[in-house]
Amino acid sequence: MRGRLNVKEVSKTYDNIIALDSISLDITSEKLVSLVGVNGSGKTTLLRIIAGLDEPTKGNVIFNNQILKAQNLRKIATMVFQKNIMFDNNVFDNVAFGLKIRDFNKEETESKVEKALISVGLDGFENRKAKKLSGGEQQRVALARAFVIEPEILLLDEPTANLDPSNSLIIEQFIRKIRKENGCVVILATHNLYQAKRLSGMIFHIHAGKILDAANPKRFFKKPSNQITKKFINGELQF
Repeated sequence: MRGRLNVKEVSKTYDNIIALDSISLDITSEKLVSLVGVNGSGKTTLLRIIAGLDEPTKGNVIFNNQILKAQNLRKIATMVFQKNIMFDNNVFDNVAFGLKIRDFNKEETESKVEKALISVGLDGFENRKAKKLSGGEQQRVALARAFVIEPEILLLDEPTANLDPSNSLIIEQFIRKIRKENGCVVILATHNLYQAKRLSGMIFHIHAGKILDAANPKRFFKKPSNQITKKFINGELQF
């Protein structure tokens, strides 16, 4: 699976508040992309628009040269949130949810769920109550639930925030694995600059709803092209 995502001059306003200001991105599945920025910079808003969960006020989201509205984006994009809701049933049913509503048969569903749980290190957890799991384990269930439907666009909003190093490592390994095996477009929003450096082929710095800098990790951290980006990297940005 190969894809190209273009965000063309997307803006989003809430009443008189500008959340996104003419954002443009050109992303392929060949490189994992990270969005970095302070709280309130627009990262989650942008992810929600790409996921088809919100409509832009202006601009378009284009995938493989087709302009897609929200209802079409929801068919190809999946978003994993910082805090995910677990359904009140077992791990298997949580992961299988997307397959069942897509009418996969029992044999296909069992095979895909097993593969997804192995990928996130939760094989053998099928019959455990999802809501009884630790926060890190629940996040891994959420990732498996996203992975199992083989999305063309995978959006990750702070997937390792507040997790212990062990679960964070497993999730980072999974992110690498899904991009390599599934070939989907992967966009990661993170506050963790070290994580962005480890995982990314391209980093975008978003601030006050605008993209201020975009570069590969080496250039981004060594020679930021914007003074606000430089302050952000150095931990000097006041907000």
